[in-house]
Amino acid sequence: MLQRNFLIAILTVFSLGFIGLQLLQYEYYAMGVRAAMLVLLSILYAVSVKNKRKFFFLFLLAFTLSDIINFITWDFSTEEGGFDYYYLGNGLYILSYLFLVIKLLGSINLPEVARKLPVQILVLFILDCFCVVIVTNTTKDELGVYPYVLEFVYNAVIMLLLSLALLNFIYKDDKKSMNFLIGSICIVFSEVIQLAYFYISEANILNVISSVFLVMAFLFLYRQSRLIYSERMQIANS
Repeated sequence: MLQRNFLIAILTVFSLGFIGLQLLQYEYYAMGVRAAMLVLLSILYAVSVKNKRKFFFLFLLAFTLSDIINFITWDFSTEEGGFDYYYLGNGLYILSYLFLVIKLLGSINLPEVARKLPVQILVLFILDCFCVVIVTNTTKDELGVYPYVLEFVYNAVIMLLLSLALLNFIYKDDKKSMNFLIGSICIVFSEVIQLAYFYISEANILNVISSVFLVMAFLFLYRQSRLIYSERMQIANS
């Protein structure tokens, strides 16, 4: 318990430091603090959660590895050949979100959900397609073909994650699914606002808001990792 409380206290300090550095526009140092924060969160999950979920832990590891790579290769981002790190880093982020998608798919009875919520699924599919196209098109004039495709896939994956989290909450309606949904919403907000910061406006406030949503996303995702689905839903799905 003491070890867990110590890690939580350190994580709180790191989270505030990360947001503060973003506010002061020290992005390189903010990236380093963010990478360290995610390493500590992974350690906290490993030592404090008894019933660990494989795909959630893989999500943490992939996301953390991408952040570490982005921090280490920061100085090479503008050099010739450095653009490869763009694909590596974003590929790992996509992989991390796919681990969350797989985790959700493993906890949802898809045939039953499709039978009970056909209209909701259709509406979500249409909204997802619309949002992915609109959001990705904001980068069309800035990116080449391959980066644009990668950005499209990236946005499609996070929208799929949000849609599955929403269906999971509608279907199960408990604290764990609610925390997962809020965490997924924060991820989408963080990513979309960061996209606006990179390709529409370089106003630093956008970067700060994106960072706040990212910290909130990991807070709620960690909270849900410590919960189990309600007994009522476990019986209903057994």
